[in-house]
This record gives sequence, C-alpha cells and structure tokens, in this order.
Amino acid sequence: MTIQALSNAATRARHRLMPSGWTIATLAIACLVALPVIVVLSRVLIPTEGVWSHLASTVLPYYLANTAQLVLGVGVGTLVLGVGTAWLVTMCRFPGSRVLEWALLLPMAVPAYVMAYVYTDLLQFVGPVQTTIRELTGWTRHDYWFPNIRSLGGAVTMLTLVLYPYVYLLSRAAFLEQSVCVLEVSRTLGRGPWRSFFGVALPLARPAIVAGLALVLMEVLADFGTVQYFAVDTFTTGIYRTWFAMGQPIAAAQLASVLMLFVLALMLMERWSRGAARFHHTTSRYRRLPSYRLRGARGAAALIGCLTPLVLGFFVPAAALADFAFSEGDALLGDMFWQWATNSVVLAALTSVLAVALALVIAYGLRLRPSPLLRGAVRVAAMGYAVPGSVIAIGVLIPFAHLDNALDAFMVERFGISTGLMLSGTIAALVFAYLVRFLAVSFNTIEASLGKIRPNMDQASRILGQTPSKTLVKVHAPLMLGSLLTAGLLVFVDCMKELPATMIVRPFNFDTLAVRTYQLASDERLAEASAPALAIVAVGILPVILLSVAITRSRPGHADD
Repeated sequence: MTIQALSNAATRARHRLMPSGWTIATLAIACLVALPVIVVLSRVLIPTEGVWSHLASTVLPYYLANTAQLVLGVGVGTLVLGVGTAWLVTMCRFPGSRVLEWALLLPMAVPAYVMAYVYTDLLQFVGPVQTTIRELTGWTRHDYWFPNIRSLGGAVTMLTLVLYPYVYLLSRAAFLEQSVCVLEVSRTLGRGPWRSFFGVALPLARPAIVAGLALVLMEVLADFGTVQYFAVDTFTTGIYRTWFAMGQPIAAAQLASVLMLFVLALMLMERWSRGAARFHHTTSRYRRLPSYRLRGARGAAALIGCLTPLVLGFFVPAAALADFAFSEGDALLGDMFWQWATNSVVLAALTSVLAVALALVIAYGLRLRPSPLLRGAVRVAAMGYAVPGSVIAIGVLIPFAHLDNALDAFMVERFGISTGLMLSGTIAALVFAYLVRFLAVSFNTIEASLGKIRPNMDQASRILGQTPSKTLVKVHAPLMLGSLLTAGLLVFVDCMKELPATMIVRPFNFDTLAVRTYQLASDERLAEASAPALAIVAVGILPVILLSVAITRSRPGHADD
C-alpha cells in the first residue's frame, strides 16, 4: 500500500470518527427536547418547606387511588372495544362493515373534555334524557335512580369512548398484516373463527395491541379537562392546583415526577410484555383475507356492537354541539371567536411546520450515521409524547422563568431597563411545549417513510456530486411529500386539542379554541362553548379518514383485493 493510500485511509477514518453537522444537529435537538423532563426530575430532592408532606398526608392518596382506578377502567374498556371492533370489521362481513372500517376512528376527532361537557348537559337532572323519563313516567326525582355522570365512572366512560380508536387503529393494522396461510392452518386443525381469533390472531397481534393500550394509558394520565370538569382528583389536576392555587412550583414539579414514574412504568410494561418473544409470520404469501359472512342475528349483533361506540363517541356529541351552535348560538361568534380560532390555527401551524422540520433533521441524521449514541439521542427526543402536557408545561416554565429573570436582572443592572418576560410571557414557550409534546408524532411518520427509500438512491446522489443536504432536499423530500404533509397534519390536529400544556404555559389574555371551550363549559355555558368545540371536532375529521385509508392500503397485496 502506498503512502498516499495510507494517508487517504487515515483521512477517511478521521472523518468517520468526527461528528458531522447532521450528528451535532440531531444531538442538539434531542438535548433541547429532553430539557423539560430533566428539569422536572431535577426538582425531586429540593425541600418544599412542608408542602410535600402536607400533600402526602392529605390529597396524595386520593390522587393515587383515582389515577389507578381511571387507568384500570379505561384500559379494560378500550381493550374490549378496540380489539373487538377491529376483528369484526377486518375479518367479518355484515351490513355496513365497509363504512365502519373508517367511521370507527371518528371519535378520535372529539376531545375528551368536549365529550364530558356534552354528556353532562344531556344526562344531568334538568337535561333532556331525565326530563323525558319524568314526562313519560310521571316520576319525581325520588322515584328513580340515575347514574351520576360527573363521577369517576363517568370519566372512565368518556375517556374510553374517545381513546378506544388508538387500540382499534393498531389492532386493525396488525390483523391486516396477518398471513392467510396461518389462519388456514388453524381452520384445518378444526378451530372455528373464534378459536382461531383467540389462539392465533390475537397472539400475533399482541405487540400492536399492547402498544395501542400503552398509548391509551399515557393519554389517560395526561388528561386534564375531563377529570377537572368531573371533579375527579388525579395527578394532573393536582399538579395544576399546586402550581396555581397554592403557588408552589417546586411541589408541583415533584408531583409531576411521581406522575412520570407512572408513565415510565407503562413504558417498561410494554417492553416487558414482549420480553424475548418474537412474533413473526412463517410465510410471505399474502392473499385476500377470509371474510366470515355474518347474517341474521349475528350480523345484527355485530352491527350493533360496532355502532354503539361510534354513535356514543361521535354522532351524539357532534349532533348536540351542532344543535347548540345553530339553535342557541354564540353571542361572540362574529367577534372573539375568530380571534380564538386565529390563535389556535397560528400556534398549530407554526408548531406543525417546526415539528416536521426538526423530525426530518433527526430522522435523516439517524439514517446517515446510525450510531448507538445517535439512536439513544433520538429515542430521548421522541419520548415527549409519553409525558403528560402538565409535566412538560412545568419543565418549560421553570427554565424559561430563570432565563427571563437572569436577563431582566442583567439589563436592569447594566442599562436600567427591565425586559420583563421575554420568553415565558410569549407564545415561544407554548410552541416549545407543543414541540416537546408532539415531536414524536411527526418523527415516527417521517422515519417510517424515510425507511422505505432504498439506500442506493443516496449512493447514486452522492456519486453525482450532491451533498447530504442537497440529497435530502432534491431526492428524499419530494419522495416523502405525502408523509411530510401527513405528519404536519397530525401535529396540527393534536395542537388544536391540547389543553393542559396550553392552560399552564399560554401568555396572559391569550385564549385558544381549546382553552375557551374549557372555560365556557366550566361556567355551565355549553351553548356558547359549542362553536369552538365544534370547530375542534371538524378540524380532526380529515386526518382520521386519511389514517383509515392509509391502513387499508398498507396490507401487502392490497391492490389485488
């Protein structure tokens, strides 16, 4: 080997060891996004002058008990509804099954707190349901018993109706990916459809089902509007109350740390449930899935079983909101409503653009140099979705407040000018909180799309003299345009619905549709809250339909169906 060849080899080795710009950018994004979580955890051991001991001796047991019951109830409910409806519409044919394939996702468009407001109005003593019962029977309030919707059971029901599509979504995708041959072997061994479901299809779909259930339980832990409106004390409401009512940010951060332990336990449970087991198909032959024809009573039962969560989870609240909006109306519809809508749209649009751009950077950086360090950094950057919005809000406000105070003190000392709140008093903090919360949504979508582009396209671009940056702009981005738009749309909808982080971080006198809906409904002004609530629901419908179409087309051999 010549001296020149040795020199070139040494140069290439040094380049491989030196971090590239993409690696540095990915690590920087990961550290920035992880900052709120690190800040919250760092407050665990700070003394709180007896506040924490007071909470532990008074309300903490209730927070623990209510949170545990809420998680258990919603987990069981979403598991039954999500898996059951997914199997029915995927493997069976009955009247309306084709429409139900995508319609069962519609409750995802309804925020849980909106559902709570609607059903409270419908089912309370002076509501239309109980009023009709008394008119038809002649009973008085002492002659019959009616369940109290504003209770822990009511919160479980509302959250189950809204969140079961998470389990349905992943379960149906898993059922669609199953090989027909495996199911046929089960049938040849004498197993009927139900025994094949429990003995073959369900174990194969187990990882997807557990992943969907973990997402549901994380959303339950993060919920604020529903439990607050139903007066159910959980960790999320306790964090908000400790911060604002008691004025104890350190104690609120410590409560948030305990809540993060719940989240960590869920993530470990999802990993532990898989263990060393692997769930692979033994054949690559994919044909049209068998369709079990359900006729008569069976078909009617399947239709009712699928229609019930759809009607209760979407059509009833949507119809009630529409009735309120068009019959009683909103006195501020032509004035402040558009200001709230503008605030919501601007925040959601800005966050979605930034989230897609940052997710594209870290996904492409991981593709260029998939080192263990970079993989770990990306996992940290993508964990924000598993952290409740109230926890992220606290983690954002604490460092931003310190930075604002330090900058204000410096400017007063040097120039005699008070800068006030330059970060925590603007939408910058709120957008950052949204990014921490929803970056994982855009990253997962973009990473999956980027993984479908063959590496030889990168090599061909580099041979033609293109840099990695130009390769991303000229080659990858055009190929991933649909996925980039999908990722942005999903982040946009999530930002429109986000409540706890918005309530805590938003600037003064800055309301969004979600905040205004919560405020009006909390004041029992549901008719006025109907317009912003209906706007949030309408915005969420399109992504839901697009998701269903994408899932249906994802099955290998779909074009042959």
